[in-house]
Amino acid sequence: MKIEEYVSKDIAWCPGCGNFGIRVALMKVFEEMKLDPRNVVIVSGIGQAAKMPHYIGVNMFNGLHGRALPAATAIKVANPNLLVIAESGDGCMYGEGGNHFIHTIRRNPDIVNIVHNNMVYGLTKGQASPTSLLGFKTPVQVDGTILEPFNPLAVAIALDASFVARTFIGDIEFTKDILKEAIKHKGYALVDILQPCVTFNRVNTYEWYKENTYYLKNHDPKDRELAFKRAIEKEKLPLGIFYVNSSKKTFDELVRRGQKTPLFEYEVDIEKLNKLIESKKM
Repeated sequence: MKIEEYVSKDIAWCPGCGNFGIRVALMKVFEEMKLDPRNVVIVSGIGQAAKMPHYIGVNMFNGLHGRALPAATAIKVANPNLLVIAESGDGCMYGEGGNHFIHTIRRNPDIVNIVHNNMVYGLTKGQASPTSLLGFKTPVQVDGTILEPFNPLAVAIALDASFVARTFIGDIEFTKDILKEAIKHKGYALVDILQPCVTFNRVNTYEWYKENTYYLKNHDPKDRELAFKRAIEKEKLPLGIFYVNSSKKTFDELVRRGQKTPLFEYEVDIEKLNKLIESKKM
């Protein structure tokens, strides 16, 4: 497949939005990994980032605000042969979907979780999001936010998520490489992508991210304690793969017990079904 074959048109993002770069990185990944779009599903919730599956020519499920992760988990269990990507913004994934974020990490489904982290609610015109920095002023938080920002990487590493990474969309090639590693990883893979909202966040701009990030070097992603220390750094935000634990079984392996046949290919055997129901009665 060529990159043009993944393209959908009529994009409604603001010119200069970081979402464009994420879209390009994702389509390059699909092309370079020779992924058949019929075997890819992007699942999203609500928000500007959640429009991504509308703009890439693969299968999609667009659901309720904050509910992308349970739908993505169910799709993967129903058909383990699919590449399933849950993708939305920081508000949708870490705010409305915060509870699902925690329990998806516990379940460890073999999915990729891409979070567009622009530190603001863009679709609803600029309220503070869970990752907005302390003191960030908006038309609602006129004196600035009074809460410390939610730290998704520290939470994920604390819960022993099996793959945790952060990147910045100002570097599309680096983002592409991180996404490839996340797709290759067996288990839940969080990729937090820092990106500017050029309309409603005039603080965390492309320039701000360049000045306030650095690339992890000589970092051992198997060292969980070290990964946590990197995740809670504030002066400059590290970019790269923080943590990998490849020893965990995935949720789909545990539920399907190795069966990879898509559920829709099974024929219904009423007699067996009735026996199963009877066997489970108390």
